[in-house]
Amino acid sequence: MNHIIIIGRLTKDPELRYTPNGVAVGSFTVATDRPYVKDREKETDFIPVVVWQKLAENCANHLKKGRLVAVEGRLQIRSYDTQDGQKRRVAEIVASNVQFLDRGKDEGQAEQQNDDFGGINLDDIPF
Repeated sequence: MNHIIIIGRLTKDPELRYTPNGVAVGSFTVATDRPYVKDREKETDFIPVVVWQKLAENCANHLKKGRLVAVEGRLQIRSYDTQDGQKRRVAEIVASNVQFLDRGKDEGQAEQQNDDFGGINLDDIPF
């Protein structure tokens, strides 16, 4: 089974591109904190996310840096060769679902400063 769910904030605005066949593909990075460990500062992971088709367009149109999201999908490890011939591997989430967990400032409400759901009904968020 390959299923992953993360909650965190976008580190920058999503990037949207199109394949030569016209399929939308988006990417963004989510910062998510690790649990506190006794006598250590919290650590943050920066997890790359890939979204496809209508979901990619929705994310590009409605998400901005700092927005709180829940990402559901699968973990993918892929390899590629750099221009200088080195082999690289990258781990990323291929998202099947992205839930917007807060409202952006441009949507008429102040952005929440904490990481809870704040009573927002996620079904009311337009996609």
